[in-house]
Amino acid sequence: MSTSAKHDERIANLTFASVYPHYLTKVEKKGRTKEELHKVIEWLTGFDEEQIQQLIREKVTFKTFFQRATLNPNSSLITGVICGYRVEEIENPLTREVRYLDKLVDELAKGKKMEKILRDS
Repeated sequence: MSTSAKHDERIANLTFASVYPHYLTKVEKKGRTKEELHKVIEWLTGFDEEQIQQLIREKVTFKTFFQRATLNPNSSLITGVICGYRVEEIENPLTREVRYLDKLVDELAKGKKMEKILRDS
């Protein structure tokens, strides 16, 4: 699925620090924890608690965030629709990676079991 160049650029330039509080609010409102959110982020990116906090302090863009990440080899198992896009069909690699993260946060907020979210468990 094609996204527009403008859409891809907008996502690339969003800062992780600006989106992170929304992720946290979304999962906590549904009874999940910050620790669970961080576990999901770590599974996808390899970033531990300290690295996540550093990336927030640095106000890195999603482009930099995913350039520094070591994407989980099972991330391609993340499928489904998020924000109106089928993630496995998104052509732009960075946009697809950001949507992977969005999808994992969404699954966490919807109460999905952690073993199902972390697709290699």
